[in-house]
Amino acid sequence: MSATREASSITVPGLRARKGGEPIVCTTAYTTPMAEIADRHCDLVLVGDSVGMVLHGLQSTTEVTLEMMIMHGKAARRGVKQALLVIDMPFGSYEETPEQAFRNASTIIRETGADAVKLEGGVHMAETIAFLVHRGIPVMAHVGLTPQSVKVFGGYRPQGQGEDSRRVLEDAIAVTRAGAFSIVLEKIPASLADEITGAIDIPTIGIGASAGCDGQVLVIDDLLGMFTAFKPKFVKRYATLGEAADTALAAYAREVRDRSFPAPEHVFPDKTSPAGDHDT
Repeated sequence: MSATREASSITVPGLRARKGGEPIVCTTAYTTPMAEIADRHCDLVLVGDSVGMVLHGLQSTTEVTLEMMIMHGKAARRGVKQALLVIDMPFGSYEETPEQAFRNASTIIRETGADAVKLEGGVHMAETIAFLVHRGIPVMAHVGLTPQSVKVFGGYRPQGQGEDSRRVLEDAIAVTRAGAFSIVLEKIPASLADEITGAIDIPTIGIGASAGCDGQVLVIDDLLGMFTAFKPKFVKRYATLGEAADTALAAYAREVRDRSFPAPEHVFPDKTSPAGDHDT
C-alpha cells in the first residue's frame, strides 16, 4: 500500500470508505522515529494507552494519564504525514459524562493535531460517541475485550463466547449507529468477529479477532519483539529487536570495560583536520 499511496493524507471518510476493500493496516506508535517508520507502511497509526505498559512499565492501561497521551500524541504527530493518526482517550477521561468526554477529546485534538480519538465501550458509551461526533470529533470505537475494564472482566479473558456473543454484537451495532467511523474488535471468537464485520457498515479492525476483519492492529512493541514481559496468543513477532538490543548493549559494555572502545577512529587528533575534512 505504501508504495502506491496518493500524496494526500488518509482521512476519516477515506478510511471509512475502505469497508470491504483492501485490508487496513494499523499499528501503534508513541515516539517520532517509530511513527515515521509506521507511517511508511500503515494506513492508521494509533497512539495507544498501551504506552503505559510497554514504555512506562505500568501494570495496566488504567494508570495512564491524559497528559501522557498528549505528550506521546505530539511526538507521533511529528512523524505521521500520510496515515490517519488516532489517539486513545485514557481511563477516567470520558466515562463520567458526554461533556467531560468532549472537553478532554477536544483538548487531545487541539494539543496534538490528531485526526480522531478512540474510546472503549459499547452500548453504554453510544450516547457519548454521538455527542462527540455531532460536535466535530471523529471517534473510533473499541468493543470485546476492553483493557481499561479488565478489573470488571476479571483479567484479560476472551469476550463474546457463548451467550455473551449477543452482548458484544449489540455493542458493535450501538457504536456504529452512534456515528463511530471504525471499530476495534479485541479478543473475541473469529466467528463473532466475522458476524459483526458483516452486520455493520464501518470497518472492523481486529486484534485477536478474525482475518476476515476489515483490518488488523498490533502493538508495535509486540510485533517487533521489543516488549517481552508476556506474549498474548494473538501476537505474531515479526522481529526480535529486544534480543538484538540486548546483544548490542552487551557488546558495548564489554568493549568499554576492556578499553577496546573507543578505538582510534572514534577519537579526535590533536592537530586540526585538513581542509575539507568535516568530521565532527
